[in-house]
Amino acid sequence: MSVTFPEGFLAAGIAAGIKASAAADLALVLNEGPLDVAAAVFTSNRVQAAPVQWSRQAVADGRARAVILNSGGANACTGPEGFADTHRTAEHVGALLEISAQDVLVCSTGLIGERLPMDAVLGGAMSARDALDPGADAGADASRAIMTTDTVPKTVEITTPSGARIGGMAKGAGMLAPQLATMLVVLTTDAVVTADVADSALREATRTTFDRVDSDACMSTNDTVILLASGASGIEVGAAELAESLREASAALARMLVADAEGASHDVHVVVTGATSEHAALAVAREIARSNLVKAAVFGNDPNWGRIVSAAGCVPEEVAPFDPDALSVHVNGVQVCREGGAHEDRSLVDMTPRETLVEVDLGAGEADADIWTNDLTHDYVEENSAYSS
Repeated sequence: MSVTFPEGFLAAGIAAGIKASAAADLALVLNEGPLDVAAAVFTSNRVQAAPVQWSRQAVADGRARAVILNSGGANACTGPEGFADTHRTAEHVGALLEISAQDVLVCSTGLIGERLPMDAVLGGAMSARDALDPGADAGADASRAIMTTDTVPKTVEITTPSGARIGGMAKGAGMLAPQLATMLVVLTTDAVVTADVADSALREATRTTFDRVDSDACMSTNDTVILLASGASGIEVGAAELAESLREASAALARMLVADAEGASHDVHVVVTGATSEHAALAVAREIARSNLVKAAVFGNDPNWGRIVSAAGCVPEEVAPFDPDALSVHVNGVQVCREGGAHEDRSLVDMTPRETLVEVDLGAGEADADIWTNDLTHDYVEENSAYSS
């Protein structure tokens, strides 16, 4: 049921004609209340798409009633005209739903640098309004309409310990790097929460989930994660419970993003322990996850621990202090490196499973952090060399 799993939400996904393929390309999510609580986090890329600029302003008051999302065009680097298109979209959707344009959040994904076909967007918004429904099929339709290079829709449904529901949908398969990824995510809940609690819980949840997905070190211009709360269940949920439940939902979606990464044949979990701080552990994990040499080795089923420790050593000492002679590395459970040198025979490592676990112990402290990434394949290069053609 995706975003329609909690009470109080309607959704739709339709083919508006934005994509030449005639595939579904426009989704609409409506919060019927009684609450209109909203929170969102966005890309930290300095180049930000018009929908990000609009939605950042619109959600600043902690309120929103609807989200309209399109695939087939990012509306990024389109200048004042592109922002006017986003504003016009919000005004149009607001009029269709009889709500303020300021309560309409806008998300776009696709090719950068081209304006959207506004006749298709506005006409599609009307069709989506007419198709709004609380059912499972409507939620599924919405999740398919936001796909670009995704091969499968990504959805989640969980119930909090106190009985409130959380649903969500996500898209993203490339340009996956913090903060967030080239992702559009809409999370919905029927819990009774305040805007402040929703905002802090969402930020805490994304910090260790979507921000820990680093597929190809390429940060998008359109990253957006939105939380809408309807309060329709009447169940009050505390800040800690909401944050943990959102973290669970976000972690599931983040794993789906990695599993569907463009051309990937391995999902790689990099875990760094023994660091002096979480920041230090994260810096080392991210350096390893971003190493093309490491990623290519994983693609070739080669547990090349030398590339792993070399990547770790690229992190400045002031960021992550450790003694190189204290490093140890496990790959899929086999300790291939101990105290900075070779240990067990690398031929003992089975690299054939889809999931690869790389564990690095810095031997410098008690902190840890992890990153999910994927390998670097021929298919990734092929797909991204022809993305705009």
